[in-house]
Order: sequence, then structure tokens, then C-alpha cells
Amino acid sequence: MKLTYPIIIIPDHENLGTYAVEIPDLPGCTTGGNSLAEALSMAEDAASGWVLTELEAGNPAPKASDMRSIKTDEPDAMVSIIMLDVNDRNDEHCGLSPSGSASERL
Repeated sequence: MKLTYPIIIIPDHENLGTYAVEIPDLPGCTTGGNSLAEALSMAEDAASGWVLTELEAGNPAPKASDMRSIKTDEPDAMVSIIMLDVNDRNDEHCGLSPSGSASERL
């Protein structure tokens, strides 16, 4: 299952080049990185883990907000979007390779 969620990327002015990331549709899901690329990768990982936890608990994946509706008080913040492939993450979580073939489950 592929999902997309808007994110808020906030540069850290005290540690130049580092970023915090908030995923507003996933309460409490925040992360960051020492570079923009790392922050985006960490956001995908954190959001995937958040959604998988919900799915494993029998809850549906939260509906994504329209990216245009995301507002922030941070003047330098950027709103972007991430895509999650929950099937690939679930396979990795279960010890399967991303292809998840039947022979790999044995």
C-alpha cells in the first residue's frame, strides 16, 4: 500500500545544515537529520513505523491532509510530501526482503 503524507521541514538555525521534520497527520511523529536528505529519509522511516504500528493494532492508516492546508508558524519552514510503501516496510519488519517472495519466507 502506497501512502503520501505532507510534512513540515524546519531548518535548525543553531545547528546549520540540520533539519527537524514533523508529520502533522501522524500525532507525535517527528524526526530530524543532519542533512536534508537524511531528514527526509528519517521522516519516511518514522512515518512508516507509525503507520505500521496502527495497522498492526487493527486501525486504519490515517487519511492524509491536503498539502495546501498545512500551516506553520515557523518562518523558514517548508511544506513537502513523503511517500510511504507500507508493504515494503512491513516485509522488512517481518524479516523479508523487499520482494517478499514465498521462497524467502521459508
